[in-house]
Amino acid sequence: MADEQILARITAMVDEERGLREAVSSGRIDSETEHERLAEIESALDQCWDLLRQRRAKSEFGENPDDARVRPASQVEGYQG
Repeated sequence: MADEQILARITAMVDEERGLREAVSSGRIDSETEHERLAEIESALDQCWDLLRQRRAKSEFGENPDDARVRPASQVEGYQG
């Protein structure tokens, strides 16, 4: 996946987060549904940001960015920069 594709996916998930918050505030979905989906999105976002960082680091150091791989959510969640 190219950097542009990763960034597009991140943008789509951020848009979905906003949509969920609007849906719960307008009563279209309940807060439990919102929280469940937000947790899934946040996990996927962590993975996307991690993949993007890996790709950029590989490029910076002369390695092939296509060698970067999506790591498990359990590995990337909770990273602190």
